[in-house]
Amino acid sequence: MAMVKMNGVLMVISLVVGLVSVVSAATGTATYYTPPYVPSSCNGYQNDGVMIAAASDVIWNNRAACGRMYRVRCIGATNQGVPQPCRGNGVTVKIVDYCPPGCAGTIDLSQEAFAIIANPDAGKIMIEYNQV
Repeated sequence: MAMVKMNGVLMVISLVVGLVSVVSAATGTATYYTPPYVPSSCNGYQNDGVMIAAASDVIWNNRAACGRMYRVRCIGATNQGVPQPCRGNGVTVKIVDYCPPGCAGTIDLSQEAFAIIANPDAGKIMIEYNQV
């Protein structure tokens, strides 16, 4: 009986955590940049792979965003490219760089990360994102 009760408690906790993460998602736009990805503002010449992104001023916070992980999901077109760019996938990226003022997106994804969630021909998409 105690095991059943514990499983029920864990299920409720999981549901609450899931709801909190959905509620805390923000919306913005994403663009992409192409290799080489080094040097980066956060890690210099360290190779951080390709599931990375550059943060605009919206989330940069004077380098505090360095190393943070964000889950990003395409939610629609910006009417500047492909009418239905989303692929239905989400991607988790690590912030390793800064997208300077004038940056066209909230998050500037690596080309590889962008291609997972949207058609690269779109260039710029509407996104939902949250820190993980």
